[in-house]
Amino acid sequence: MAVTSSSSSSSSLKLPSLSPLLTSKTLTWLPQLLPHRQQRPYLSLVMTSPSPQQIFRTHASKSSSTSFLAFDQIKEDVPAGVEVTETKEPGSRVRLSASVPPSVCQEYYNRVLLEFAKQTKVPGFRPGKKIPDNILINYLGKQNVLRATIEAILKRTLPHVMSSVEGRALKDSVRIKTKFSDLEEDFSPSEYLRYEVVVDVAPEVKWISEDAYKHLKVVVEIDQEVIAEKASETELSRRYKAIGPMRIVNDRGLQLGDVIVLDIYANMVKEDESTGESIPSAESKGFHLDTEGADNLLPGFLDSIMGIGIGETKPFRLVFPESWKQENLRGICVQFTVECKELFYRDLPVLDDSLASKLISGCSTLSEVRQSILQTCKEVEQTAIERATDNALLDALTKIVAVEIPQSIFEEQGRQLYGARLLQLQANMKLSEQQLASLSSEKAVNEYLDSQKENITNLVKQMLAVGEIYKRENLQYSLEELEKEVQNSVAEFKSHDQEYDEKRVREQVQDILEGAKVLEWLREHADIQYVTR
Repeated sequence: MAVTSSSSSSSSLKLPSLSPLLTSKTLTWLPQLLPHRQQRPYLSLVMTSPSPQQIFRTHASKSSSTSFLAFDQIKEDVPAGVEVTETKEPGSRVRLSASVPPSVCQEYYNRVLLEFAKQTKVPGFRPGKKIPDNILINYLGKQNVLRATIEAILKRTLPHVMSSVEGRALKDSVRIKTKFSDLEEDFSPSEYLRYEVVVDVAPEVKWISEDAYKHLKVVVEIDQEVIAEKASETELSRRYKAIGPMRIVNDRGLQLGDVIVLDIYANMVKEDESTGESIPSAESKGFHLDTEGADNLLPGFLDSIMGIGIGETKPFRLVFPESWKQENLRGICVQFTVECKELFYRDLPVLDDSLASKLISGCSTLSEVRQSILQTCKEVEQTAIERATDNALLDALTKIVAVEIPQSIFEEQGRQLYGARLLQLQANMKLSEQQLASLSSEKAVNEYLDSQKENITNLVKQMLAVGEIYKRENLQYSLEELEKEVQNSVAEFKSHDQEYDEKRVREQVQDILEGAKVLEWLREHADIQYVTR
C-alpha cells in the first residue's frame, strides 16, 4: 500500500570469502574444461584429473567384447618446442594460444601405441610379443588411437601452457576453447596441434589517484528513528499502549490516538481535473492505521481522514511528493476515497510507577523503565551508526576504484548471495521441495544474476578494494583473534546442528577479520560527517 513510505534499515556488514578464488597456487582441472567433448564408453576425459601425474584410463572394444585398459604412468618430462602466445582480453581474462610441434605429436602418438600394446590382448599374439602397429591400430580403431593421443598431448602440454599464469589464474575458470571435435578432425601426428585456452586471472585494482582511499570524505545519514532519545520514547509509548485493551468507538469520529481500519481507493486525477483510472499500488483493503504511529504516511492523509466515523466514506485529493519512495507515484495527483470499516480507542491506565513492572520486568519505577529503554536504544543507535558508517565507506570505495571483474568472480559471488537468500527464504517460509527446486534452477539463478548485476558488481569491487588496502597498509590481526572467531563460528554451527567445513570457516573468518581491520583503518583516516534524516 503506497500511502506509507518506509525507509530500509542498514544491513550488517558481511564480506563473503574470496579465498577460494584468489589464493589458489595450482590449477584445478575441470570436467567442463574441454567444450563439446562427449563421454565415450571407451575413453574418459583426462581433463577431469586434478593431477597431471595421473595418466588417463581408457576403454577399447572389439566386436562384442570390451576390455578395460589402465595406462602405466608415462615419464613426465616437459615437451620441447611448445610455443605459447598470451593475449589479454576484457574482463581480466587471458587467452593462451598453444602450438605443439609435430615432433611432440609423433612422440606421444608412439607412446600411446606402446602403452596400448603393453595392456591390450590381441588374438594371435602372446603377452610380451611385439604387435605390429598396423595390426594394433586396426584392432583398436585408428580414431580411438588418435583421440587418446590428443588427450595425452593436452594432458602433458597444459601445465606448460598454463605456467605463465600460475599464481594469477582463478580457480575453476580454466577453459579449453577449441572444440575437441575440431582437434579430432584436424589432427595428424606429423603436423602441428594447435589449441586455445582461456582463463580468468586475478584482477588488477586501480585507484583514481594513488592515495585516493587515504583521503575519503563521506557523509553518513542516520535515520532519526534510531536516535536513542527519540527511539526510547517511541519504545516506551509502544509498551504502554500494549498494556491497555482496545475498545470500539461508537459515538464519535476518528481522533488522534485511535486505531482505524480503512478501505482505500485511489484514482488518477487528469489534467482537466476529472477522475481517471485506478491506481492499484496506492489502494488497500483492511488497512490498519495507528494514528500515533503515522510518521510515514503520505503528507496530508491523516489530516484528511480525521473525524471519519464507522461506515462513513470520505473523498479527498492529495499529491505525492517528488521524494516519494515509489517512483511511479512521484508528483501524481490522486483522488482518494476512504471508507472506515472499524474504529478503536485504547483504554489506558495512568502512566506512573505502578505500571513499571508491567512495562519492563524487574523495574519498580517509571524512571528505571525509561533508563533501561534508553540504554538499550543507545546500544542500537551505536550499532546503526557503525553500520551506516561502514556502508558509506564501502560505497565511497566503489567510486574511487577501477577494476575489470572476471566473470568467474562475478558468478561465484552472485551464486553465494543467491544461496544465502534461498536459505533465508527457507528459514522464514518453509518452502516445499517443488518451490525450492524451482528457485534453485539455473534459470532462476541466472535471472537473479542479471537483475542484481549492479549490486553484485559493486560488492565485488568493495571486496577487492578492501583486500588491496589490507595489503598496501600492511594491516594485521592476531592469532588470538582468529582462533576466537573460528571457535565462535564453529560453536554457532554446532548449536544449530549444521554441518561445516572448518577449513572453509577459517578462510571466511580470515576474510571478515581483514575487512574489519580495513574498515577500522578507514574510520581513523576518513573525513566523516554525520547528518540526521
